[in-house]
Amino acid sequence: MKDIVGNPLRLKSVNHISLICKSVNESVDFYQNVLGFIPIRRPGSFDFDGKWLFGYGIGIHLLQAEDPENIPRKKEINPKDNHISFQCESMDAVEKYLEEMKIGYVRAMVEENGVKVDQMFFHDPDGFMIEICNCDSLPVIPLAGEMARSCSRLNLEIMPQQIHQVVKQI
Repeated sequence: MKDIVGNPLRLKSVNHISLICKSVNESVDFYQNVLGFIPIRRPGSFDFDGKWLFGYGIGIHLLQAEDPENIPRKKEINPKDNHISFQCESMDAVEKYLEEMKIGYVRAMVEENGVKVDQMFFHDPDGFMIEICNCDSLPVIPLAGEMARSCSRLNLEIMPQQIHQVVKQI
């Protein structure tokens, strides 16, 4: 079978994530007041309860659970679990805000070739994990030729020297 490379589905970006909620209103409050998403119009033709939000180039579609009492909720914050990650401008500001809001979090750090990335992980009201990081300081380095097309232009423009040095080592 021929290897598929490039963008065979002609994808452009992530559009939205969809999350099942115990309480859509509680989740809207969290995504709006903690993460800064704004409510947007949702098609009226849906025959189930939910709300849509938008921010940072991505939509979050919150769907009311049919049986809210039986939604498994993760309590342990595990950085290796499913999550969505957001870049931030100031990790200190994020930490201060989470503490003010009394939201429990776990802090982590990744270091690669002298570049340090700080991470904070916490849960939304339904146990879905959120990561806030300064990951944009870590360069996106393609593993092979065709992959270069899909790498972040921002990272490639910001850190060309670092990428050149690492690619030379490979």
